[in-house]
Amino acid sequence: MLKTRLTELLEIKHPIIQAGMGPFSNNNLCVAATNAGALGLLSTSGLIDKEGQPWIYKAFVESGEASMDDDMATVLEKILKRTYRLTKDQGGIFGINVMVSAEILDKAQILIDTAIRVREENPAMKKHFKALFTSAGDPVPWRDKIKSAGFTWLHVVPSVKGALRCKKAGVDCIVASGHEGGFHIAWEPVHSMVLLPAVIDAIADPSFPVVGAGGFCDGKTLAAAIAMGAAGVQMGTRLLATQESDFHPLWKEQVVKTEDRGTLVARGIVGPARWLKTRSTTIHLQNTIVKSPGVFTGVPDDWSTVPPELIEYERAGIKAVCMGDRENAMMAGGECAQRVNDLPKVRDLIERIMKEAEEIIRNMHKNLAAS
Repeated sequence: MLKTRLTELLEIKHPIIQAGMGPFSNNNLCVAATNAGALGLLSTSGLIDKEGQPWIYKAFVESGEASMDDDMATVLEKILKRTYRLTKDQGGIFGINVMVSAEILDKAQILIDTAIRVREENPAMKKHFKALFTSAGDPVPWRDKIKSAGFTWLHVVPSVKGALRCKKAGVDCIVASGHEGGFHIAWEPVHSMVLLPAVIDAIADPSFPVVGAGGFCDGKTLAAAIAMGAAGVQMGTRLLATQESDFHPLWKEQVVKTEDRGTLVARGIVGPARWLKTRSTTIHLQNTIVKSPGVFTGVPDDWSTVPPELIEYERAGIKAVCMGDRENAMMAGGECAQRVNDLPKVRDLIERIMKEAEEIIRNMHKNLAAS
């Protein structure tokens, strides 16, 4: 068993975070990952647009034991209570991922306020609903609210500058997310092999947990992260392609089908996004080059400046997945998709990853030449 600063901080069995992927519900995936000894994270991004994307909202409702008549806060409350009920007996630890980008700050406020309220109204839940994970925005404005609520606070960053901002905010754990990750990625293409050790060096505190994200999918990559000084890894694409994953079968199948050089970067809702390479995403890439070139030059645009047809094309592509429309579907995924070739159960996958990582670390000296 690998004990790290991450497992100690969160009291989880394995140094693995299941990414809070959206836009689909991952209510069942979170339960499975939590019960397998990882940190399970509930996605919330699909709750922010009930009117514009009711097919995604419906997935959250159906898997979260809620109703289509419920508002966003009520759906989240029911999902949290369901997750607690299904994980508490196995001692699992879970949390939620909330995007705090400028475009959706009002929705983020509701989601975080709801999480705080539900936890306070259900004190027994505090032993299990421990983590609040923020992403895609500045952590500093959230400091007082999150710290005073007693959550273990994790924030994802794509840069050393972002990591230092987290330190200023008082975040408990930093997730350094490299450019090879799936869906929302940074404007600048800094990958995990550079970003992770750079963030660890910048934080310069051996007791502070830094987690790697982007490209991590097995025991080899987990062992590599630990060798670089990380306290664990976050996995999205790899855990998306599992039996318990809520993502549509089309999406999971496309991850498994992805081969060498099988992803591309094009516009996403809140900036650059990494997509699995298909006919639809290739068209989206071509349109992005013309209509949102900042994705490739590091010059950010936002909803007020990006041509709306780009955003609508993405929405239509995600809807196509939900409808089972393979021809027009757009599915996000990380570069590691080319290394994913099966759809195991979550527990079996995590145990496989841990066994491989422990073996590699134990036998690393065998890679060295005899002196």
